[in-house]
Amino acid sequence: MVIIYGNAELWESFSAEEAQRAIEGQDAFNRKYAGTGELLLAYGNAPASEARTVRVRGGVPAVTDGPYLEAKEHLASWYLLEVPDERRALEIAAEIPFASVGAVEVWPVPHEAPGNKL
Repeated sequence: MVIIYGNAELWESFSAEEAQRAIEGQDAFNRKYAGTGELLLAYGNAPASEARTVRVRGGVPAVTDGPYLEAKEHLASWYLLEVPDERRALEIAAEIPFASVGAVEVWPVPHEAPGNKL
């Protein structure tokens, strides 16, 4: 899994033209790797202000605003890849356009491919 982090400050720092180019670059990346079959899923998340955290204590759920972690950056997007090894995942991650303005993380997902039974 490849994870992109960001925050409102970063996204708002882009001019309208820069934002459009960034989206176009991301769309091109998605088409390229969907075409090779290596990109299984790609999703961007809603703003952190729309996130909710659920905690159950004593059988009673409590829902609070915002993401669980108090951090300057939050999970912005994620990709699920199917590749033969870590080297290939890192190669693909290096092509993500937003890696040039921030960082992306690559995490192994030690489960079977989609379609497996939970």
